Amino acid sequence: MSPGSFLGTLDRKLLRDLARIWSQSLAIALVMACGVATLIIALGAYRALEETRSAFYDRYRFAHVFASVTRAPLNLRAAIAGLDGVSGVELRIVRPAVLDMQGMAEPATGVVVSIPDVGEPAVNRLYIRSGRLPSAVRRGEVAVSESFATAHRMEPGSTFSALIDGRKQTLTVTGIVLSPEYIYALAPGDMVPDQRRFGVFFMPRTVLAGIAEMDGAFNDVALRVRRDAKPAQIIDALDDLLRPYGGRGAYERADQMSHAFLDNELVQLRASAIVVPPIFLFVSAFLVNMILSRMIALEREQIGLLKALGYGRAAIAGHYAKLVVLICLCGVLLGFAAGNWLGFGLTRLYARFFSFPFLIFPQNADLYLTSAGITVAAALAGATRAIWGVVALPAAVAMRAPAPTRYRSVLAGGRLLHLLFSQLTVMALRHLFRWPARSALTTLGTSLSVALLVTALFSFDSVDFMVDTVFSRTERQHATLTFGNDRSPRALQSVEKLPGVLRAEPFRATAVKLRNKNHERRMSILGLPAQTDLQRILDLDLQPVRLPERGLLVSERVADVLKLGLGDRVEVGLLEHGGRSVFVPVTSIVQSYVGLTAVMDIGALDRLIGDGRRISGAYILADSSKLETLYRAVKQTPAIAGIALKEISRSRFRETIGENISIMMSVYVGLAAIITFGVVYNSARIQFSERAREFASLRVLGFTRAEVSAVLVIELALIVLAAQPLGWLLGYGFAWLVVEGSQSDLFRIPFIIETSTFAVASLVVLGVAAISVLFVQQRVNRLDMVRVLKTRE
Repeated sequence: MSPGSFLGTLDRKLLRDLARIWSQSLAIALVMACGVATLIIALGAYRALEETRSAFYDRYRFAHVFASVTRAPLNLRAAIAGLDGVSGVELRIVRPAVLDMQGMAEPATGVVVSIPDVGEPAVNRLYIRSGRLPSAVRRGEVAVSESFATAHRMEPGSTFSALIDGRKQTLTVTGIVLSPEYIYALAPGDMVPDQRRFGVFFMPRTVLAGIAEMDGAFNDVALRVRRDAKPAQIIDALDDLLRPYGGRGAYERADQMSHAFLDNELVQLRASAIVVPPIFLFVSAFLVNMILSRMIALEREQIGLLKALGYGRAAIAGHYAKLVVLICLCGVLLGFAAGNWLGFGLTRLYARFFSFPFLIFPQNADLYLTSAGITVAAALAGATRAIWGVVALPAAVAMRAPAPTRYRSVLAGGRLLHLLFSQLTVMALRHLFRWPARSALTTLGTSLSVALLVTALFSFDSVDFMVDTVFSRTERQHATLTFGNDRSPRALQSVEKLPGVLRAEPFRATAVKLRNKNHERRMSILGLPAQTDLQRILDLDLQPVRLPERGLLVSERVADVLKLGLGDRVEVGLLEHGGRSVFVPVTSIVQSYVGLTAVMDIGALDRLIGDGRRISGAYILADSSKLETLYRAVKQTPAIAGIALKEISRSRFRETIGENISIMMSVYVGLAAIITFGVVYNSARIQFSERAREFASLRVLGFTRAEVSAVLVIELALIVLAAQPLGWLLGYGFAWLVVEGSQSDLFRIPFIIETSTFAVASLVVLGVAAISVLFVQQRVNRLDMVRVLKTRE
């Protein structure tokens, strides 16, 4: 018994149909696979990061509330632990450090965090990758964050030098660790992590207290709270306890730097899962409709015969629905494989970038079932109109040949077309005008490829503009020196005396909470000299601003978040100075692409705080030939707690962002190529099938293969060319949505698209379209004229 005997008549016909249109079906399946894969990649990576983060946070007791203080006694522990809703308390010492690393001329920076002398911390526990935690009885032992240790090839037993609170220390590594508090370890003044230049170190409390002169005291608090607790009430109560000791204002996990960056990445992943897959679902639905409509038109007589033989409407409709489902099944399986592989790879990349100790990649069935269900539903929706035509067609009507295509005259009865174009070009144009809806949808499908590329490519333009604005127009210094504590303006003279320093400008920074009615944000106010040149403030037109003697300048993002306008008075809560509040007028809205910016004249800030003239650090311009001498001096200067080097920061930012964009570009170019190939190839195949008799007649009349092919090529070329401006417009809109959707308190991407971006996107799509046409042109060249001309119209 043959295998075919197990199948019904319609099922055998289904397999023959699928074999006949395998190339078109494969093109559709690839488009579907892209939609499924992007959904799995985005949602899979999102779930993996979220579940990995959640597991790491829970297992290692990541804090919910944080606070810093100048110096507070340890006997506050009982009062803090007794706050309603608090389940865990860790009173710590946290100090900045300047590091002297072997083989590295420039100074690195770090932060040293105390851990209990015995046992694990109650909050923010450490994951030990190798080695052990440092001992309190052996001075100079530290555990090192894994990213920094890897960058410097450290292992247990390695040593290095650090300047902590003005004291040079030789430290010995006992363990390599990870902390939930520093998943995204960012140095002050940097925009992206630099593993070589910033590290986190953990030292027993008694040892660090001796170095920092903090015996019996702490300057940092981390709290765990119960699920039913109200963090806002805990923060208010904690601020009341710490205010007499120089409390700087407690804040929730959402404002913690590492968590905020990771949370921002999760938001972008979730957004991409919403924006990109619908494009592929729309295109695949259109392609299914296009192929099925043409197949039904060609099989019109067969359908009439099937109905005459007793096959019902449901059976015939089910036959074509099965064809759609089989194509979907191929696309879904390809999408599952690609999405799972790429999603796992992307998650592993994120795990390394964000310093997770382990990786959870959940392969939940609901994600795969949802993506498959959405894909099949979209394809069936695209096929509904064609299938309904099958069901509604009476048998007697179906067995008659369809009425010939009627062409309407355009452009003065067609005479103008003949005057302007050749006969073959007119044939192509008339076919486009005969099927305007299909031509428009084919144009739209091709334009989506252009739009995807514009959406990806504009990132290069925006990042280049952002880098130029931040690192050239705004930051004009070579380095930023930060002091351990605010100092007298006389400290600027000491900075100017450092070897190689050509110029220095002071700054003062203080933590504040800006409030306007029901809107508030925790941030810093930066005080600068009125004639600042090394750290310039730019207006919305990117022109330098002279700081007024009074009033506050806020960035566009701050104005938007707090609903502020020029002349509004904003409440400024001075978190580092007793928490008292003052009202300050907003005198200007300025431009800033990084963080939340609020600036005022340094003298005005001194008067606002009321503790005299103070500076927090200095921006310096240095002689490039004396940088190594300057670096050595910084490593030996006790007052300096940190240094940010602009050129290294710029290089690292470009490297990190460039790598991310390159990966994204590779994905988007591949996706755009698949969409273009799927749309153009299927359109060309269908046009060839519809006009095969016409092409054969032209060959019989003496037209060459090239001339006959020109009819098809011209028609497709017109569609692809018409898709370019529409793709530019759609890409412009998609890019704008990306910019708006990625706005956060951490970064603001400028909306910049260069003309070259549109050109490159079009060239890629035109190239792929040309390849697609070449495949179909081979069929024209191999056209069997005798067989085609025998076919009844």
